[in-house]
Amino acid sequence: MTRFDDIIYLDNNATTQVDPRVTEAMVECQRVGLANPASQHAAGREARRQLETARDRICGYLGGRLTPAAADRVILTSGGTEANNLALRGLVGEPPGRIVVSAVEHPSVHGPAAALDRLGFDVVRLPVDSDGVVCWQQLPDLLTPDTRLVSVMLANHETGALQPVRRIAKLCATAGVCTHTDAVQAVGKIDVDFRALGVNAMTVSAHKFHGPVGVGALLLQSSIHVDPLLLGGLQQWGYRPGTESLSLAIGLERALALWQREAHRRYEQLATMRDRFERLVTQRIPQVVVNGQQAQRVPHTANISFLGIDRQLLFMALDQAGVFCSTGSACASGSSEPSPVLRAMGLSDALVEAALRFSVSSYTSAPDVDLAVDRIVKICNHLRGDSRGKKKASSPRQEDLKTL
Repeated sequence: MTRFDDIIYLDNNATTQVDPRVTEAMVECQRVGLANPASQHAAGREARRQLETARDRICGYLGGRLTPAAADRVILTSGGTEANNLALRGLVGEPPGRIVVSAVEHPSVHGPAAALDRLGFDVVRLPVDSDGVVCWQQLPDLLTPDTRLVSVMLANHETGALQPVRRIAKLCATAGVCTHTDAVQAVGKIDVDFRALGVNAMTVSAHKFHGPVGVGALLLQSSIHVDPLLLGGLQQWGYRPGTESLSLAIGLERALALWQREAHRRYEQLATMRDRFERLVTQRIPQVVVNGQQAQRVPHTANISFLGIDRQLLFMALDQAGVFCSTGSACASGSSEPSPVLRAMGLSDALVEAALRFSVSSYTSAPDVDLAVDRIVKICNHLRGDSRGKKKASSPRQEDLKTL
């Protein structure tokens, strides 16, 4: 059995540790043993009451409108991937039509966008600059009369770069185009206000901010209709039929509530640990580049290229040493291909081939960061030494050159 006794976990963009207070709330829900929220008897009605209370609170925490006559809707999903698929496939109607997505979206946006392209939609990718920020100035030229949807993430999953979503939403509103943002890496890390952003739909996922795996949400403006991916039930306005998990909904609600209560402290902790990590790595290791450093970023993500060292070798060595990080999105972790995000930024092959992603959480401490950097320094020195040794061994000796 794999042991994780002496690890430093720096892959919090993939998933975070569940807050014990979230677990307690979910266990209590399970202990009570409430019935199916769709059941009409008293136990079912009580489950429905608690579910709708959690839904309203989730909406409020995210900056949604709760006015009874025009309340925004929280559609509970299995996570961010399902919510993104529901948005991309459910907001565009039937082909033909145009869809605009950024070049650095998560695979759960690029995947359905590619499927829509095969169905006959014109899918256009909005480029980014060298810091990974969307070139929003090019968007007006892409907003044709048949443009159905623009989807641009709020914070990038690999570099942490924040995108000008509010500005994009304003341009789209003027053109009468629907907007969606994948806010999975932003919610629980920075203040996110759905109405202030001006988008029509927004994706969140609980396990990115110390909530449970298996629950996310698509927040929809009250006036927006979405075609369901699933059929066969009337739950959640028919947009996402199937019995809702009350305990997972409560887990999402509690994780958001704790973020709201502790937002300032958590933000400062994340930013301090991320900055400490980047500072120590760049001071102690030669030929290191922090990708997207000039962009405004979420406080927990660092994408670093260790020039002259193969990312896969470094990743495996760090894994053996108990420093857990990532070569990119967890949803694409089965691929050894270079990062499409860094490629879209126009970075050199040398930078792309040497890049790893590190991400801290509110549980990451200064001793964690210092120990991680010590291990990274030792491994980098070892790998660079091996590389120099191999190059020297493979070079022809001077006397051999005479015989060539």
